[in-house]
Amino acid sequence: MLTILGFVMIAAFLVLIMMKKMSPMAALVLIPALFCVLVGQGAHLGDYVLKGIGDLAPTAAMLMFAIIYFGVMIDVGLFDPIVRGILKFCKADPVRVVVGTALLAAIVSLDGDGSTTFMITVSALYPLYKRLKMSLVVMTGVAATANGVMNTLPWGGPTARAATALKLDAGDIFIPMIPALAVGLVAVFALAYVLGRRERKRLGVLTLDDTRPVTGTLPEKETEQVLVGAGTGATGGTPAGTRRTTGGAGTGADDAPAAGSGEQAADDDGLQVLDPQRATLRPKLYWFNAALTLALLTLLILQTLPIPVLFLIGAALALTVNFPHMKDQKARVAAHAENVLNVSGMVFAAAVFTGVLTGTGMVEHMARWLVSGVPDALGPHMGIVTGVLSIPLTYFMSNDGFYFGIVPILAEAGAAHGVAPIEIARASLVGQALHMSSPLVPAVYVLVGMAKVEFGDHTKFTVKWAALTSLVVLCAGVLFGII
Repeated sequence: MLTILGFVMIAAFLVLIMMKKMSPMAALVLIPALFCVLVGQGAHLGDYVLKGIGDLAPTAAMLMFAIIYFGVMIDVGLFDPIVRGILKFCKADPVRVVVGTALLAAIVSLDGDGSTTFMITVSALYPLYKRLKMSLVVMTGVAATANGVMNTLPWGGPTARAATALKLDAGDIFIPMIPALAVGLVAVFALAYVLGRRERKRLGVLTLDDTRPVTGTLPEKETEQVLVGAGTGATGGTPAGTRRTTGGAGTGADDAPAAGSGEQAADDDGLQVLDPQRATLRPKLYWFNAALTLALLTLLILQTLPIPVLFLIGAALALTVNFPHMKDQKARVAAHAENVLNVSGMVFAAAVFTGVLTGTGMVEHMARWLVSGVPDALGPHMGIVTGVLSIPLTYFMSNDGFYFGIVPILAEAGAAHGVAPIEIARASLVGQALHMSSPLVPAVYVLVGMAKVEFGDHTKFTVKWAALTSLVVLCAGVLFGII
C-alpha cells in the first residue's frame, strides 16, 4: 500500500506542476501533507516536517548566503570579463551560445557545488539569451545536465556518499568512471549543438556588428530587427547588432517556450545587471574580489569548513569591503532578497515532501519493491540494473536517501550473484545527469529562479534529455568494461 501511495504521490506532484495547476512550493507542501493523512500517519506530520527541515536547514543557509555572495560579486563586476569572453566566442550565433552554456557550466562545476555553478552561468548568459530572444529553458536544461555529469566529481557529493555507504575508496570509484563520464560530457555538448541548431533555425542568422547604432523604422513586411547596443553592458562598448529572422517565431527548440517575445525595451531588464556604468561597480577591488572568490572555492573543495559557514563568512567580507557604508550594504541585501526568499522557501517546502516520503516509509517500500522486481536472471548484471535504477531513483529521492538507503541493498543483491560492490558504486553515479533537475535538489530552484523560468517548463523540457545523457553514460560504462 505504501509503495502504491508513494508512486501516486510523486506522480500527482509532477503532473500538477507540469500542467501548472499548482505552484511548486504549494505542491511540495500540500500534496505530501494530504498523502500523510491518507496513509494514516497524519498525527506524525509535524514530526516528519520538522525532521525534514532539520536535515535541509544547512542547505537553506548555504543557499541564502551563497546568493548574497555571488549577487554582490555580480554587482561589483567580477564576472563581467567572463561575459565579454563568452560574447566574443558566441558572436550572437545561437549554436555557439548554447554550446558556450554547456562549456561554462561544465567549467564552473569543477567547484563541486551546483548552486554556485547555476548562479555564475545564469548571471553571465541570461542577458545574452534575452537580447537574442533565445529560449531560456534551453539554457536551464543544458546547464543542469552539464552540471549533473560533473556532479560526480569526488568532492561533488554522490561519489563520496557511494564510497561511504559501501566502505570503498572514492578514487577507486571515480577514476575508472572518467572515460564513461567524458562520453557523457561529449553527449551534453552534442545536445547543446543540436538545440543550438534548432534555435538558429527558429531565430535565423544572427550577427553583432561593430557599427554605429542604426536608426529609423523598418518596413513591416521585413523580418529584420535592429538590436541597438546589443553588446552594451557586456563588452563595454556600444556596438549595434542586426538580426535577420529567416525562420518562424515558433515555440523554440523542441518543446521549449520562446523567451523575450516582448518589445525591445523589455529586454533591458536582463542587461541592467551588466550595465558598464552601474554604480555598484568596484573596479579598484577587482583583484581582491577575485582572490576572495578563489579562496572561497578552494576552501569549499578542501572542505576546510562546512559550506554554509564558508558562504556566511564570504558574504560578510564581500559586503563589508565592497560596501563599507551600512546604507549600501542594506541596499545590496535588499536587491537580492527576492531570490533568497524564493530559493530558501522552496528548500523548506521540499523538506515537507522529503520528510513525509521518508518518515512514512514510502521511499523504503518503493525501493525494495523495485529491487525485488529484478528477475534472478539479471542477478549477474546487477551493475547494469543499478545504473538503470539510478536514473529514476535519484530523481525521485535525495542523494542521501539513494546512496545510504538503496545502494547498500543493491550491493547485497549484486554480491549474491558475484558482482563486486565497486561495480555497483560506479553504476550508481549514472543517474546524476537527471538528478540535478529533481524537484528535491535545492540548486535547481536557484537555476530556474534566476533564469525566470517556470519549474514545470524546465522539467518538461529537461527530463528526457537528461535521462538520455544518463543512458549514454551507462552504455559507455558497459562498453568500456567499467560497469
